[in-house]
Amino acid sequence: MNICYEKDVDTQVLADKTIAVIGYGSQGMAQSRNMADSGLNVVVGLREGGKSWQKAHDDGMKVMNIEEATNVADIIHILIPDEIQAGVFEQSIKPYLKEGNTISFSHGYNIHFGYIKVPKNINVIMIAPKGPGAMVRKTYLEGFGIPGLMAVEQDFSGNSRELALAMGKGCGLARAGILETTFQEETETDLFGEQAVLCGGVTELIKAAFKTLVDAGYQPELAYFETCHELKLIVDLIYEKGFSGMWNDVSNTAEFGGLSRRSRIITSETQQQMVEILTDIQEGKFAKDWALENQAGLPMLKRLREIESELKIEKEGSKLRKLCGLEK
Repeated sequence: MNICYEKDVDTQVLADKTIAVIGYGSQGMAQSRNMADSGLNVVVGLREGGKSWQKAHDDGMKVMNIEEATNVADIIHILIPDEIQAGVFEQSIKPYLKEGNTISFSHGYNIHFGYIKVPKNINVIMIAPKGPGAMVRKTYLEGFGIPGLMAVEQDFSGNSRELALAMGKGCGLARAGILETTFQEETETDLFGEQAVLCGGVTELIKAAFKTLVDAGYQPELAYFETCHELKLIVDLIYEKGFSGMWNDVSNTAEFGGLSRRSRIITSETQQQMVEILTDIQEGKFAKDWALENQAGLPMLKRLREIESELKIEKEGSKLRKLCGLEK
């Protein structure tokens, strides 16, 4: 494991470089502003007239259309959604690339699965914060940062690693540490974490627990507090102190109950399903499914969103979050 910190990184490698950040969503906004505030030469490339154009301009960023930004840049940092990256790259970026340019990402998806194919005379790097854009910006302004990942897929110029680390430092990631990885490792672990735990697994667990209590006759409001609302308190403890610190901070009753019963929830069958999810990712099945879903106009995703919005826990949660002042 190799982790780099600020003292290990020299941003002079970017002194004569222009970085075009393509996209101004959560990550685009945070990373472009952090790098600009760090003294790097940053422009933002957007679809002209899009909803982000005025926002970026109001934030003091130099804004151009994507083609112009690519044309003036040495490094093109692509931070638009995975599903539109390949099309934008082919139409608005690839025709304007010059030998020795660098293409950069914060997720290896399109490079790893081959949806974007970069010419051999171009560097391909990744600098990926391990947290949402809002936290990337917030921690930077507070004088710290969040950890990040760095990878080099294609090194035409011979200094791609130094370029990636310097961008990471400009984003504030080197304050917390930048871990070296590969496009393959970042992509596959990121997708697995989202599907098995962070987005898929945890919501399914909450849904099942809520339903169990409500079906048993308990008040839905109480069921929501016990299975969803309080989850943040436990996750925060794990985030700050690890498992042992969390167990130390909860009651002995909670510790005994959790430790002695948890394997009845996450069983060997659950573990096998996780292996199968990871295999789907590694073999490209998930990527193919997602590509077909996009080509069809997202029918499955739209239906799944509709089903999710109609869940009883969603209706109860919205009501209770308003009572707690968490939702308007």
